Amino acid sequence: MSEAAQALPDGRFQGREEFRQLVRDALAAAAREGWRELILSDGSFEDWPLGERSVIDALQAWSQAGRRMVLLARRYDTVLREHARFVQWRARWSHIVEARACPAADPLDLPSAIWTPQWVLERREPERSIGYCGSEPERRVALREALQEWLQKSTPSFPATTLGL
Repeated sequence: MSEAAQALPDGRFQGREEFRQLVRDALAAAAREGWRELILSDGSFEDWPLGERSVIDALQAWSQAGRRMVLLARRYDTVLREHARFVQWRARWSHIVEARACPAADPLDLPSAIWTPQWVLERREPERSIGYCGSEPERRVALREALQEWLQKSTPSFPATTLGL
């Protein structure tokens, strides 16, 4: 296990601010450790700190050839409206970012999670930001399988550029 994954917490978390800090810490660890693959999933990404400069700096440091990010959401309206920096970053790095959507999904059924091969975070109760995070192999495999099921039901979404007439 990498040092960054070891430095990230294992166990239960609770509250919006703790969740947001875990997202920041995970993306910073991904950049420091050079994690090759990330899956970010949420109904709308409303509570995520994606528009913050520190998050974009971490994503910029993480972005390199050979990296891959998959985004999964019900819809991306909130991202477009509230996370302008992330939208710009996504446009620049569209060749390594795949965005998918499940518009018919119940927002509370779609996992609110970060999956990496090293560490995972999952909000089991998104409305209260209660969940678990950790590096245990069983937790990583179970979350990956759940996300794969949703990705199979999803369609491409959140284009990197908008073509106009």
